[in-house]
Amino acid sequence: MNFYLPIAEMSANIFIFLGMGAAVGFLSGMFGVGGGFLMTPLLIFSGIPAAVAVGTEAAQIVASSVSGAIAQYRRKNVDIKMGIVLLTGGIFGSTIGVQVVKILRQIGQFELFVSLSYVTFLGAIGTLMLIESLSTMRKARGGKAVSSRRPGQHSWIHGLPFKMRFHRSKLYISAIPPLLIGAFVGFLGAIMGVGGGFVMVPAMIYLLRVPTNVVVGTSLFQIVFVTAATTIMHAKQNHTVDIVLALLLMIGGVIGAQFGAVAGEKLKGEQLRALLAALVLLVCLRIAYGLVATPSDLFSIGSVFGGGH
Repeated sequence: MNFYLPIAEMSANIFIFLGMGAAVGFLSGMFGVGGGFLMTPLLIFSGIPAAVAVGTEAAQIVASSVSGAIAQYRRKNVDIKMGIVLLTGGIFGSTIGVQVVKILRQIGQFELFVSLSYVTFLGAIGTLMLIESLSTMRKARGGKAVSSRRPGQHSWIHGLPFKMRFHRSKLYISAIPPLLIGAFVGFLGAIMGVGGGFVMVPAMIYLLRVPTNVVVGTSLFQIVFVTAATTIMHAKQNHTVDIVLALLLMIGGVIGAQFGAVAGEKLKGEQLRALLAALVLLVCLRIAYGLVATPSDLFSIGSVFGGGH
């Protein structure tokens, strides 16, 4: 069944995007991530223009993150004060990111910039995650105790000015690192069409020393509002949010996430991290291949991810 995407200006099969949403939703439910870093490249692989993929995925992330944020709030796993600081930085970063998207589209370099961004961040994060998870599994098999980080061990961050007390996270640290982390994640969300959880969560755990049970809820709280603002700015300034496409992805994502959550319960944490790392690296390699491979049509001006407009 074909339908027309008004913003993407193309005809597409409804079942392809429902299935795509379900597949990424399944992975999101299994690994506990937003899935934007997978969905945006998949949309571009399928022929959606890069700018539309980025703007539309931001809209889809808002919907998929709301239910998770509400559930975490009910469990008292959201540090509202920390979330507001992250959100303040996130709005600033996303505002800059939307302007960067506008400028790059005007000079015709947006697709290349997105490709390089994905290769850089997915390659680095996937490699670090894989090394950490394999190391953890090796220590567990050898009977060695896996070292844990305790809240309150702040290292150099503890010496920074403008300290604030975050009661839910049991921290007394400078507001500068959360602001910078929020700004960086907001910028990434605007230019890559991601929620930024794959950066936010490790940063909160390893840099800020936020307790693990509070990290996911606080990250989701920030993602909901930042991606909502990003979506509005993309729609108003760049006109790249396709609501029809976003609705299809949402429907598929909700269905797939239910099955993914069940599957995720059967695997250990380090196994999940290893699988997610492998998946991230596969996407990274696919995008990198699109940058160096000779196109079938040497005169094509289609997306550098491999899909045409």
